[in-house]
Amino acid sequence: MWSEGGLFIKWVLCCCLMLACAKAAPESSSLSNESEANLRCFTMRGVVMEIAPDRRSVVIQHEAVAGYMPAMTMPFKAQDQSQLAGLEGGDRISFRLQVADTESWIDQVIRIGGMPRAARDLSSAAAAQEQSSRPGHPLLTFKFTNDLGQAVALGNFRGQALAITFFFTRCPLPDYCPRLSRNFQEAAKKLGAIPGGPTNWHLLSVSFDTEFDTPPVLQAYGKLYQYDPTHWSFLTGPAEQIGQLARLSDVTFEREGATFNHNFRTLIIDTSGHLQMVFPTGGDLSEAIVEEILKAAAAVSKSVSDPTGAQEHETDQKIPAPSFHGG
Repeated sequence: MWSEGGLFIKWVLCCCLMLACAKAAPESSSLSNESEANLRCFTMRGVVMEIAPDRRSVVIQHEAVAGYMPAMTMPFKAQDQSQLAGLEGGDRISFRLQVADTESWIDQVIRIGGMPRAARDLSSAAAAQEQSSRPGHPLLTFKFTNDLGQAVALGNFRGQALAITFFFTRCPLPDYCPRLSRNFQEAAKKLGAIPGGPTNWHLLSVSFDTEFDTPPVLQAYGKLYQYDPTHWSFLTGPAEQIGQLARLSDVTFEREGATFNHNFRTLIIDTSGHLQMVFPTGGDLSEAIVEEILKAAAAVSKSVSDPTGAQEHETDQKIPAPSFHGG
């Protein structure tokens, strides 16, 4: 039987062991566990449409996922480059999509079939011909109004990497629209601090509160975030055009009095007007936005089109996003 002194020594040793374990554990363990607890996984199938040169992302035409997203074509980040090794456009694959609070990625990529090489080449040629002959979307030449009261068309930003999000200035919850604006504020600050960094980038915050968010209101709101109009614009316009732009970006919103229910959506468009990445969540995305803009700003335009850039900026692929209430 332990004596009182022995029990005390045992208690001290246990405390020391617990303290040592606590010091050895990484500080982010609790955050990691929380993130893992919110992790959602989906087993999916689809066809490879395009693979990024660095093999870190892939565009997949995928089947519907019951209760989460319809069938469509969208880009996915790969967990690591080896996941996409050996894949080519036209390959049929199965894969796992993992969705955390602030990011998503795919892994367990397996090739399960593909079209013959000759058919694949014909398909690629047909797709290229269709792309070159397709007219630009009218929204790319439509004149929205920015925070300075100036007429602005999305096609005017040809040659610049774009980050686009949707919000409204009267949002009362700090982790909703204000968080999206802080993401842009922090991303702009980080991009501007990079020695010799790119300057061909622009942030666009589009308001769907078209009645209240006039240019003066948007300008005052931008000043709260120390925005630089040369790299960050707040856009408004007729409700019909804003609604159409939102639908093309798969943003849903519904008015409830002076507030809106809406989902989250931040898009990254490269300099040639191609959709590079979509963040379908809120939260702190500033580092990820910076990383994607740096890649997008370095993209080389694949073709020369009209001066408005309408053809190259067509982004009518819809990508789903989970809905969040009250923001």
